[in-house]
This record gives sequence, structure tokens and C-alpha cells, in this order.
Amino acid sequence: MKTLFTIFLSLGLVLVVQAQPSLQAGVPKQLPGQQATSNVRNAQYPRLLPDNRAVFRIKAPQAQQVQIDLGRLYNLERDADGVWTCTTDPLTEGFHYYFLIVDGVRVSDPASESYYGCSTMASGIEVPYPEGDNRFYLADVPHGDIRMNRYFSKTDNRWKRLFVYTPAEYDQNPDKRYPVLYLLHGGGEDERGWANQGRTDIILDNLIAAGQAEPMLIVMADGNTRDIEAELLTACIPLVENRYRVAEGRENRALAGLSMGGIQTLNVGIAHPELFAYLGVFSSGWWATPPQGFQADNGTEKYYQMLEADKDGYNRSFKQFWISMGGKEDIAYNNCRIMCERFDKIGIKYTYFETPGGHTWPVWRESLARFAPLLFK
Repeated sequence: MKTLFTIFLSLGLVLVVQAQPSLQAGVPKQLPGQQATSNVRNAQYPRLLPDNRAVFRIKAPQAQQVQIDLGRLYNLERDADGVWTCTTDPLTEGFHYYFLIVDGVRVSDPASESYYGCSTMASGIEVPYPEGDNRFYLADVPHGDIRMNRYFSKTDNRWKRLFVYTPAEYDQNPDKRYPVLYLLHGGGEDERGWANQGRTDIILDNLIAAGQAEPMLIVMADGNTRDIEAELLTACIPLVENRYRVAEGRENRALAGLSMGGIQTLNVGIAHPELFAYLGVFSSGWWATPPQGFQADNGTEKYYQMLEADKDGYNRSFKQFWISMGGKEDIAYNNCRIMCERFDKIGIKYTYFETPGGHTWPVWRESLARFAPLLFK
């Protein structure tokens, strides 16, 4: 009972205490760096220094230990007033999940916006991109919409939803039909991932305004399903083609995804080249050694056999078979390497792109920004 009380007390401290001390009235204080844009409202911490180190400051006088989990653990130091502080190593630009750990309890930071990732509601910190790289920021360009659609999934026997990006011109061109990119999230995330963490609408608005990408619809579906093939083919695609002005034919349809969504893209895209002319696989690849319990029985070899049986047909069929990776630090790097070696042996043509950053949203934003301009030309 004492242990449970201690845990709930620690959790309560984090949720109700100021995540950053208030400035005393009339006594302005010079704070380091700048607020993270991912902070809630006027929360002053976390803050980002010019070299992209992050400063965290948490007031929790009764806590015995406070840590930040940013993929690696940082121990915060306590001052006499019970304020805990730490400064991280430099972070790569873009979005990163993080958690507070207070006396062993992992919780979201009340000073941060919350995002569904890591199979829970997580905190996030947005690290600025280099000056001049405005691809991932709101700009003075025409803006599209992200529209939510609810539907009942017969595959999963429950209500679900998907998000659809429509370009800025969509409502002004009632006679025009648009190609569609079906875009899948990773494991531990859902249909919100690409819209929130991925900044899909901002990326496409900027690309379209610059004339670098064709106006298109982007469908962000919930890939947490027992059968992604059935979910896409019998629910998502029919819903979108019934409700939106969609251009017909496989040449106007693309499928892409990150991590788990990349495996789903491979499985559905290879099985149905008659439906998709473009495939994008971000930070993914078939399992070299499938782990127990996670898509372990995905029948990878049958897809290689399909490719071997009609190598030339697949090479003619896919206008883009695009594979990206977050460098050797990406947890999917080895799976992808082995898969590409198999493709090379079979003679399957693909385009490979690599950018540093590991298995993170900065890599996947970059992947979308590189992949979208190749579509529907």
C-alpha cells in the first residue's frame, strides 16, 4: 500500500505542479534560448539553446528522482527549492517523443503538447530546422484541409476513422478529380501520427505552392488492424472514392508507410500491383528474423516468390518503388539492407534514399518531402 501511495503521490506532483516556475511579477528574468514550439500555451520549459540542446526544468519538491527519457535517459539535478533541471546533448532537428520519469513512474510532461506514440500519450519536443529550410513550417501559401471521416470497420468490428488531406484548390475546382496517396503510420501510433507529428498538410501545402508536387489527396488511415489488406481494399479505398473526387486508375493511386506501415505497404503493394503504381517504404523492410508475436507470420517469402515469378512485370508496373532509411542508427536498417540485397538478386528496380536521424519523425518527414514530388507526374 505504501508503494502504491508513493507512486500516485509522485504522479500527482507531476500533473499538478508547474512544469516551469512562474516569473515573479515585476521581476523579468532572462531565460536561456527559446521556448519549444511544442510547449503548451505559455509554458516556458523545455527551452532550446542555439546548438539545439534542450533545457528541462521541473518543480517537484517531494520527488526523489526525476529523469527525462529522450531515447536516452537524462538525470535532472535538484536545487534547494525542489526545482529539477538538466540540459541534454544537441538534438537533431524535427520532432522527438519524450517522457518524464518521476520516482520510476513514466508520465507525460504537462508543459508539452501530447501526441499518441509509443502506444501511449507521449510528450513531444519540436527542434528547429536549420535557417532557410522552411519545408516543414507554415508559410504564406494557400492551405489545404485535413478532414476526419468516421466509418465502421467490418474487418475489426468497430468504429474507426481516417484523415484526408485535401489541397487548397480542392473546393474551388468542383469538376477536377485528384490522385490519392494512402499513407500509413508506424507501430504504437495511429491515424493521427502523419497529421500531427508528420506535418503532412504543411509539407504538401509548401510543395504544391512551389510547383514541386502535384495537387493530391492524402489518406491517413488507422493501420492497427488484424488485416490491413482487407481494411484498405474493402473499407478505406471505397470510402474515399465514394466521398471524394478521386481520379480513377492505378496510375492515380500510391501507397506508402513508415516502419510497421512500410511492411504493410510492401505486403499490400506487392500483392496488388494492379491497384498501386507507386510504393513508398520509409524506415522499414521485411523482417530478416521475425520477432515472436509481432507480425511474425507475415509470409515474407511468398512476396519474394511473387517478385521472382514476374520480375519484369513488377519493374514495368511500379513508376516509383521508393525506399528510405534513417542511416545505420535506424533500427530497421539491417532488415532493409537484407531486403534490398534480395531485390538486387532478383532484379527488382527501386530507388534508395538515406538520411541521418534513425527511426524518428524527422526522417519520415524528410521521406515524405522527397517522395511526394515523384508522384503522379
